[in-house]
Amino acid sequence: MFVLEYIKNPKVVGAIAPSSKHLAYKMIECINFKRAKCIVEFGPGTGVFSEKILSRVSEDTKVLLVEVNNEFYSNLNKIYGHKKNVIIINDSAENIDIILKKHNIEKVDYILSGLPFASLPREVSKIILTKTAGLLNDKGEFITFQYSLFKLELFKRYFSNINYKKEIRNLPPAYILRCKGGKK
Repeated sequence: MFVLEYIKNPKVVGAIAPSSKHLAYKMIECINFKRAKCIVEFGPGTGVFSEKILSRVSEDTKVLLVEVNNEFYSNLNKIYGHKKNVIIINDSAENIDIILKKHNIEKVDYILSGLPFASLPREVSKIILTKTAGLLNDKGEFITFQYSLFKLELFKRYFSNINYKKEIRNLPPAYILRCKGGKK
């Protein structure tokens, strides 16, 4: 399914294969699951990160999966639609403020992203990052991965503290960026 969706729309899917379990563990390793009340995932795709998140959150932690691709959305619904603390949205991350308002959520602890910022239109990236920075609580983090550091300067416009590391056990290897201190 993943390769077919990539072929149909490579700018939206952004990769030829799902993320590895190694990348998934690095994406979630710094999340304080005991403290987190709300976690959002942009572009969960086949649910590689979602699975790791949901295996660790408490039942009272809200988890929103925001997926624009219809096939991935349907698949996520089949897998996680029965969970009471999971909200699966078939929409763009550009609308995260509207989505959160609809679900009476003001601030978020963590936003994880599998979005391909290198191939997204500049305006779309700006909208998503502006809203992301504004929706994180004071200790909140935006955690994303990218296949290069080409967009690092873009992220620095929205976050004052960015740490990154590389995971080579992924196809292709990826950088995990932990972004804090949103510039609102």
